[in-house]
Amino acid sequence: MAFTPRAPSAETAYAEPGVATAPAPVDVILRDGRTLRLRAAVGADVPGLIAFFAALSPESLYSRFHGVVSVDEALARQFVDLDWNERGSLLGMLEDRIVCLGSWARWREPRTAEAAFVVADDLHGQGIGTRLLERLAAGAAEVGIERFVAEVLPANAAMLGVFAESGLELTRQLEGGVFEIEFPITQTAAYIERVDRRDHVAVVGSLRPFFEPRTVAVIGASPRRRTIGGELFRNVLAGGFTGAAYPVNRTGESVGGVRGYTELSEIPDKIDLAVICVPGQHVMSAAESALAAGVRALCVISAGFAETGAGGRERQERLLGLVRSHGARLLGPNCLGIASAVVGLNATFAARPVPTGNIGFSSQSGALGLAFLEAAATRGLGLSAFVSIGNKADVSSNDLLEWWQDDERTDVVLLYLESFGNPRKFARVARRLARSKPILALKSGTTGSGARAASSHTAALAGSEAAVDAVFHQAGVFRAETLEELLDATALLASQPLPRGRRVGVLTNAGGLGILCADACEAAGLALPAFSPETETALRALLPSEASVANPIDMLGSATATHYESVLPVVSADPRVDAVIVLFVPPVTAGGDEVAAALDAALASKHSEKPVLGVLLGASIGSARLARFDYPESAARALGRAAERAEWLRRPAGAEVEVDRIDLDSARAVLGDAADGWLTPTQGRALLGAFGIPVVDERQAEDEEGAVAAADDFGYPVVVKSAAPGAHKTETGGVAVDVRGAREVRDAVARIGAPVLVQPYVRGGAELLAGVVQDPVFGPLVAFGPGGVLAELIGDAGFRIAPLTDADAAELVHAGKAGRLVAGFRGGAAADSAALEELVLRLSRLGEELPEVAELDLNPVIAVADGCVAVDARIRIERVPREARAKTW
Repeated sequence: MAFTPRAPSAETAYAEPGVATAPAPVDVILRDGRTLRLRAAVGADVPGLIAFFAALSPESLYSRFHGVVSVDEALARQFVDLDWNERGSLLGMLEDRIVCLGSWARWREPRTAEAAFVVADDLHGQGIGTRLLERLAAGAAEVGIERFVAEVLPANAAMLGVFAESGLELTRQLEGGVFEIEFPITQTAAYIERVDRRDHVAVVGSLRPFFEPRTVAVIGASPRRRTIGGELFRNVLAGGFTGAAYPVNRTGESVGGVRGYTELSEIPDKIDLAVICVPGQHVMSAAESALAAGVRALCVISAGFAETGAGGRERQERLLGLVRSHGARLLGPNCLGIASAVVGLNATFAARPVPTGNIGFSSQSGALGLAFLEAAATRGLGLSAFVSIGNKADVSSNDLLEWWQDDERTDVVLLYLESFGNPRKFARVARRLARSKPILALKSGTTGSGARAASSHTAALAGSEAAVDAVFHQAGVFRAETLEELLDATALLASQPLPRGRRVGVLTNAGGLGILCADACEAAGLALPAFSPETETALRALLPSEASVANPIDMLGSATATHYESVLPVVSADPRVDAVIVLFVPPVTAGGDEVAAALDAALASKHSEKPVLGVLLGASIGSARLARFDYPESAARALGRAAERAEWLRRPAGAEVEVDRIDLDSARAVLGDAADGWLTPTQGRALLGAFGIPVVDERQAEDEEGAVAAADDFGYPVVVKSAAPGAHKTETGGVAVDVRGAREVRDAVARIGAPVLVQPYVRGGAELLAGVVQDPVFGPLVAFGPGGVLAELIGDAGFRIAPLTDADAAELVHAGKAGRLVAGFRGGAAADSAALEELVLRLSRLGEELPEVAELDLNPVIAVADGCVAVDARIRIERVPREARAKTW
């Protein structure tokens, strides 16, 4: 599998000029949960490479180089300071030791490179080779390489296994006793899924010391009260931690009756989790001592890092680099801590105990985390785990979603988010988890996309939160607007089954309260159906003749607890009802606690798969069988959220679709010739044509006579419009439609100003808008909505984050006001929805492949019964350097 370094060939005039700089270091996560930093090899690594090669077994050296080699400086220098256009290499280090080396060299065919790698003998089976191959492929793809080839000896089963496990599509051919393996390095959906599976196993393993530690050390645990370290350690003791806890402080004093230590190395046990609560300037030394002692999980409570500005960000990067060099994980810094019910761990400095239950909660804000813990305790909500991620230098919400996917103790997941680190990974992980457990999120702030210059209709419609809403919708994450709404929805989802539909039965002893609840249900998208005749008959037998048995049921103020207990099962059993909301105002005939107990008894005696919600004024006792709310509006809103989740689960999961007839070479050639800014009409047509996007025929004319000639060729009527790149034609008077003769053509050209575009006048059909805008955080955002001159006034455009699945495309086309237009509004003919779905899928692919396309506006798109065509297109190019992310999972 070795390659012989070659000089650049004369035919290597690369299709895409390569990035002639080495990539930034990247972090990968291994099968056993350890992390590994990969980086380009440089001259200073020569001694380490010599030592690495010298430590390899003769078999490994032979397999790598297909023969006997001299381990010397000349060998090592083949892999350092490479140009990353002709050749590239990556090495990985653990604890100041090189443990792997991978490299590629461009072949005779300039889009193919030969790849090779080797891993230290004592680290085989850890997944290092697979991770190294992933990153080599990613780096090579950046400079236009599309395929790898490798030569592997038949006896090298481990290497053959790495290639097979990678998820890349392999072609094997045995020649001369050597396997020649060839594979494309394109990141297909199937390949990404394989990588995600590897990430999931590795991340869960890496987080186990945080959630299931057997030993915990608190560094900075002061014997003094009202200190963060001291109170946190006392919380560990008070929480009933099932393992052993050790305080570490400068004097070695005991804390809470537990013997103290001055250094982690003095502790007789191996420490799983170290919580650091020292002043910011001492964190590095505390982390070093913990990592040197073999700790794999660090939780840094201390502040003074990225939240303080540039200097703090640099300190945070140094801390993360130190953690990575030992293959460990980092929670924080600047966080509240972590609590895990399974081991009775409360390693937070919260003032009150963390209530235990079935909810996993991640908070990016310590203050909001404290507020939620207070409110949860008041509402009787319990947590399986609480994690304050702080600055999320390493452990993030994405990691925690991976953990909670497998955690049998967690039934509901809550997130408080202020920012996204890897939103695409978030979408994939959340979508996978949401199929089995509900995810609710409270998102503050904006993504920054609101600062985008809204120079196209698509960009103007894509407000600052459109991308957040899109990614949540696609992933099945339900977004709460307030902390109260988050708590309400959680209370329902954590205790009740999902409703099968949106039909609600309401039971009350106060007619006015029932009407308020009915209004709230309607506002939440719920309905109050008429009960079945059998239900009404049963209710009349149970209630006084003056009571109303219509929905909502008014049992009157004289209703007793017995009435509630007997009526609830009847309403719940009605096949026309999917959920029940019970309302109670204390009269003189019954007390709140009495009614609550009666409802609990009714639910205990009859099994029901329908959710039951209660608004019981004056009741102080709780119930595991009844979801309690303070107001009818809160109950209705939460039930609406639960119905949304049930509908999302019934929605087809969808699959990514391979779009044919795409000519990437031609598309990239267009962009290669274009400067930043608006593409000319000719460039725009060429780009859209390369992606198979249907556009109306047109001809550019430089003067009046040329325009007349074009119009004559097309046949009247025609459209005459400005050919100026990026022009807002309607707003500036740069378009004339339904032009019916040569004189009108000349008049239009004189008014608009040459050069102009002449097009056939496309009439009939629905006028729609479709487009792409690059969000600075989330990437390409595909838009679809009502089009024409009133696109922004009508609004209601839908957005989805690329890549779109077939289900995303169908939903985008058929939802909202655009969906009504597509279906045939007010007697109009239905449009070709399949053609429109294909259009948005092509736009999704364009946005993915060409991040330089900052804005693409097709408005209007005329959709008729047998197809669709864009009659105007505006495309803006902006080459923005992508921010390098070290974390790859």
